[in-house]
Amino acid sequence: MKPQSQQHRSGLAYGFAAYGMWGLVPLFWPLMEPAGAGEILAHRMVWSLVAVALVLLALRRWSWIRPLLRQPARLGLIALAAAVISVNWGLYIWGVNSGHVVETSLGYFINPLVSIGFGVVLLRERLRPAQWIAVGVGAVAVAVLAIGYGALPWIALTLAFSFATYGLVKKRIGLNGLESLAAETAVQFLPALGFLIFLSAHGDSTFSTEGAGHSALLASSGLITAIPLICFGTAAVRLPLSTIGMLQYIAPIFQFALGVAVFHESMPPERWAGFSLVWLALALLTWDALHTAHRARARLREAAARAAATARDGNAAEDPVPG
Repeated sequence: MKPQSQQHRSGLAYGFAAYGMWGLVPLFWPLMEPAGAGEILAHRMVWSLVAVALVLLALRRWSWIRPLLRQPARLGLIALAAAVISVNWGLYIWGVNSGHVVETSLGYFINPLVSIGFGVVLLRERLRPAQWIAVGVGAVAVAVLAIGYGALPWIALTLAFSFATYGLVKKRIGLNGLESLAAETAVQFLPALGFLIFLSAHGDSTFSTEGAGHSALLASSGLITAIPLICFGTAAVRLPLSTIGMLQYIAPIFQFALGVAVFHESMPPERWAGFSLVWLALALLTWDALHTAHRARARLREAAARAAATARDGNAAEDPVPG
């Protein structure tokens, strides 16, 4: 097997593992009850830093810390990223444990549409016609779902906008996934630890009162955060962005399936209609991305062929004519 093919296969395996684990996370958070969403979130922050620090120690990847500390603007962006992802994590945990798994999946389905909107409004990016149609269909889908829910699907919208904001800020930071998570959880660590100490002092902590198994589950939230991210980082360097873009739908598909089949959440016809419109918008985005990537590859092949032909013609002109 060719090395490139091996890399692609391993990249797909890591990608499926990352998004599969993210998709199955709704099964994990309810296991931590009776801990509330705030306590679970704080433990996730604290233990994530521990897990990531151990990985960085094993890999000896510390050289990025000192230069980062000399860049106040970048540190400010990391603090902003930490704040935004804290909102995302906390709301996601609360949504899952409050019986809104389907709506949390909707947030990650519409996240690509929100990211495209950010690109237009904030980065002045120009959209292709299919992207405009997809964004329009997505807006209609939100309106249909608002009618179905009797209100705006605020959990889904907050998850989508917070994660899109997080992605936008992370692009400006420019750190790799593991290093970025380490920096962000370092910002989160002291407030999270302080909150856990506060809970313990007031007798509201479940960490030491619900048995060793419960404590181990809370501590394992760090691994639940770090392992998928490491798999994702490994996949990202082995796969094209177009493939990563398609794999990202695995997580909300799993979440939606769990919400309907395992948690038995209600799906009246108007919600099916809204979700169907969202899936149509995502199908348009996927088709457009694949079509654009195919055309770009075709142009590259044509340019390479022209360059090779020009080189051959040049070499022929330089060859001496026999006689």
